[in-house]
Amino acid sequence: MKRERGIDYVEFASSDPAASRRFFEQVFGWQFEDYGPDYTAFDDGQLQGGFFRGTPVTTSAGAPLVVLYAAQLAPVQAAVLAHGGEVVKPVFVFPGGRRFQFIEPGGNELAVWSERDSD
Repeated sequence: MKRERGIDYVEFASSDPAASRRFFEQVFGWQFEDYGPDYTAFDDGQLQGGFFRGTPVTTSAGAPLVVLYAAQLAPVQAAVLAHGGEVVKPVFVFPGGRRFQFIEPGGNELAVWSERDSD
């Protein structure tokens, strides 16, 4: 059931939507449907969105930071690196948990957090 006035769909600019698709399928298990070479839609099991061909902007340029959740950070960070992502902020502690930030092959910066003290 959709929540009134909540975030319902999110779109990311990607320099390579196909590369973004492969990355998120392999690392996070998202499901995708392509709508031509310049757009791919995703469903992560809770939220839907898409990647369109364009120039992504990172948080240093003012983009919002989308933060994903994982019960354990180490395996996710290893998968990010193994599938072409770049860790731009290594794991750090913040009130309530730990997280790291990465850039996926299409150029988007995201983060993964966990409330666990260690992996």
